[in-house]
Amino acid sequence: MKLYAHFSKVPKAEWRWKSFSPREIACKGTGALGVNEDALDKLQALRDNLKRPLLLTSAYRSPEHNRAVGGAKNSQHMQGIAFDVRMENQDPEQFEAAARAVGFTGFGYYPKQGFIHIDTGPKRSWGTPFKTGATGLTVAEPERDNVAQSTTMQASAVQIVSGAGAGVAAVGALDGTAQIVALVFAGVVMLAALWIMRERLRKWSEGDR
Repeated sequence: MKLYAHFSKVPKAEWRWKSFSPREIACKGTGALGVNEDALDKLQALRDNLKRPLLLTSAYRSPEHNRAVGGAKNSQHMQGIAFDVRMENQDPEQFEAAARAVGFTGFGYYPKQGFIHIDTGPKRSWGTPFKTGATGLTVAEPERDNVAQSTTMQASAVQIVSGAGAGVAAVGALDGTAQIVALVFAGVVMLAALWIMRERLRKWSEGDR
């Protein structure tokens, strides 16, 4: 595995995985990047075979970040051979079959959190498999410089901003002190909602046990 202090240090000429960016594979906590070429080749082959985006919540983890998120002591993420993939736009059964076909051997199921862990380590599995059938959502390919953001989060943000806009318009009908109080209250509600979304995204991004 090649280690880089930061994903921005990877030479562009050496990055051959067209459907993923160094930032997408890098540690979410430190920005460090561990490149295991064999594992990334399998990940790209899986993406090509499924013909749909793979939305990653976690790939490489630095040892310190792995400890911070409560990962397994010998987590495959620290070796750069593990990936947590959200299932919004996948049929979990089809996804698993395709992952096994390209060479993934470790599988962890997290239906409540909405993702499957795959790795190229020892053959094993844990957790309760997803129910048969697609999850029903089609998700567009993520922006390569803005990865691991939930489509649900983005939609919620739009709703919050829209609601805030409507609230501001309504405040215009008030006067004086009432306007100030209403605007302050709306700001507090909006900040609280954004904080909740950030925490949910953090938890989704910190998978694998």
